[in-house]
Amino acid sequence: MIRGLDTTVKRLRRKVFEEVARLGFEANDETLCDDMEAIPYAMVNEESPVYRDSIYRARAVVRERLRLAMGLSLRPENKPVHLTAGVEASNISDKYYEPPLMQVIPSACAACEERGYEVSNMCKGCLAHPCMEVCPKSAISMVNGKSHIDQEKCIKCGKCKSACPYDAISCKARPCKMACGVGAIESDAMGRAYINNDKCVSCGMCMVNCPFGAISDKSQIFQLAHALKDGEEIVAEIAPAYAGQFGDNITPRNLKAALKELGFSEFYEVALGADIGAVAEAHHYVEKVVTGELPFLLTSCCPSWAMLAKKYFPDLIDQVSQELTPMVATARTIKQKHPNAKVVFIGPCAAKKLEAMRRDVRSDVDFVITFEELQAMFDAKNIDLTQYEAESSFHDATGAGRGYAVAGGVAEAIEKCIHEYYPDVEVNIEHAEGLAECKKMLALAKAGRMNGCLIEGMGCPGGCVAGAGTNIPVPKAQKNIKEFVKASTKKLPPKELAEIELK
Repeated sequence: MIRGLDTTVKRLRRKVFEEVARLGFEANDETLCDDMEAIPYAMVNEESPVYRDSIYRARAVVRERLRLAMGLSLRPENKPVHLTAGVEASNISDKYYEPPLMQVIPSACAACEERGYEVSNMCKGCLAHPCMEVCPKSAISMVNGKSHIDQEKCIKCGKCKSACPYDAISCKARPCKMACGVGAIESDAMGRAYINNDKCVSCGMCMVNCPFGAISDKSQIFQLAHALKDGEEIVAEIAPAYAGQFGDNITPRNLKAALKELGFSEFYEVALGADIGAVAEAHHYVEKVVTGELPFLLTSCCPSWAMLAKKYFPDLIDQVSQELTPMVATARTIKQKHPNAKVVFIGPCAAKKLEAMRRDVRSDVDFVITFEELQAMFDAKNIDLTQYEAESSFHDATGAGRGYAVAGGVAEAIEKCIHEYYPDVEVNIEHAEGLAECKKMLALAKAGRMNGCLIEGMGCPGGCVAGAGTNIPVPKAQKNIKEFVKASTKKLPPKELAEIELK
């Protein structure tokens, strides 16, 4: 597991974002293409560490990362396309994300084996050779005193590994495939990873688990920097998972002041939209599920979970909550107060980028960037968050809404609201985290095993704090959120909050 480690892959990814943000803030139309072409040479040269088997391959990877960070697609391998092709269409302040969001960079992929077992030098050639005894296909024999697996006969069942007393048999697996809970990672003709977009729900777990940095997503940081440079009215809505993401001693006041220095005009907590949603779904559960009108209710705030339900369990669409997600509810609140402003969602989630692309959301959310991308924008402008402090903090939400950031937090907030507003109603709560577990939960719901339940699903194991765009280890982020919720002045939103007209 490489999540939360300061690896070469993470540093290179951040550096590309930083350079692209700098382009957005500083480049002009006449020099943009030249400046873009110079970045791979500045990042990879004879004096820099050797990242790949050659500087030429390393530059090739940087070039493709650069295109994705500019909001462009990867170049095809079978025809010549210039690095800056299409950049004119991205040199604007309002470019939407276009699928596919997650893409494998072919030149970076190590073509890892999908699954297989191999005997290591830990093998003692023991007399009992239990690996041979348990193999159902007689694929294991003794060669030169050591166990040997005939890959032609092996069915990859793993029984030999389980039986080995020395743990001398290793399971070789493609990390991105293992991390994908919907089986969207396949292989191309050359054995490299390929994402089947008919299956993918854009959670980004493949991206953060690839040790070669071969998977990346598109970004809007160039376009956002462009808009900030032009002095447009831009309002930030910040997901509650931000706690601790920008440094151990960085307070909400530091972050708020740094965002103002970056060019944002106003700041709101996305937890405000979470509060609105928690109240609305509490009423919805009591009015629809408790009365028997609906068999169960699926929360909808996680876009990967909602996409999973709609793609793989279309029969359950009516049970997915129709309430606005916290991102959209907060954005509509902002647009009512600032009708001419552009709204930027800043959060931990890659899948939110595609949620914002939906036609019924485009007019509400103009940009989506992750915490990782925001930190790169701070770096591009040389903003040290410790040097800035606003007069006030964020005071838009309650502890219930802020708790949405961790797995189980959505259902817990709704449950607390129900107990507060409807003290005589019994609530049945279930939650799943990680797409594989979410699929199992939905299968049980479809089979009638979850009737009467409020079901929360989180695409990322651990919840939003484990999203693909976060900066710190998941356990540390979870601890920060618990402290953030505990310190909240208000614990629950008022019952009347659901009456706000946003639709």
